[in-house]
Amino acid sequence: TLGTQTDYRDGEAQTDPYSPEYIVPSGSVPEILTLATLTWGRGLPAGQAEMEIIDRIREKCAWEAALPPMDSPSNIAKRLKMMEAMERKEWAYREEEIDKLQKVQLEVFKKLLQRREENQNELDATCVYNQWQNHQKAKEEKMRKIQHDCALMLRKLIAKRKNLMGKLERRDIIKEYNDFSSPTYAPLSRIGFFPDNNSNYDAVKNFYLNTFAGLCELEKSVQDSVFQLKIKAPKPKCTITKTGYIKKSGKLDAVLAQVHQ
Repeated sequence: TLGTQTDYRDGEAQTDPYSPEYIVPSGSVPEILTLATLTWGRGLPAGQAEMEIIDRIREKCAWEAALPPMDSPSNIAKRLKMMEAMERKEWAYREEEIDKLQKVQLEVFKKLLQRREENQNELDATCVYNQWQNHQKAKEEKMRKIQHDCALMLRKLIAKRKNLMGKLERRDIIKEYNDFSSPTYAPLSRIGFFPDNNSNYDAVKNFYLNTFAGLCELEKSVQDSVFQLKIKAPKPKCTITKTGYIKKSGKLDAVLAQVHQ
């Protein structure tokens, strides 16, 4: 299925290519042996750089085949010139390779420096932000302490002003409620209390009570039986029995009457 093919694809199960054993005949130098340093994962499959190396190896092989034999002084001089020219060419190629490698290393160093600078800038920004937060907290704490000290000093000045000429005394609640002339019962108007402002708020304002005509009309509406008072005199308590004995409840009255006489 598609899922199985995705899980077990050929690219993941591929091993190194098979290299069979070989025998080189005497007197022959196969070209493939010049690439023995290239292995799978280290130069193979070949890229642009590997192709340049192969071309250089071929050129060098052709140059070696074109060298004159060392059978005469003129050939020896010519061979030396060709070898010097090849050596200069090799040194020039080597210098070019070193320049390329240095450029690559320089680019890598630039990227590393840029990344380090970005990380350092980010770290500096974080440190600056943390320092700013700490200064803000210290500032707020200092302002809070100043406000607290200001309120404390104001309370002290108010308390000191209340008892400017004498000794500062604590509030005695029992004494305030025991004294009916204290501000608890009779607050002073200079501290913002005006007891006479609403003195007539609960007063009843009625025509029948405030005017003479209203009183006369109210009197006419009342029945006559209200004005006729019927008071019965209370009967005196009998404290003496028929036999002349004074009751216990009347003994005190007899003693008081005797004392009054």
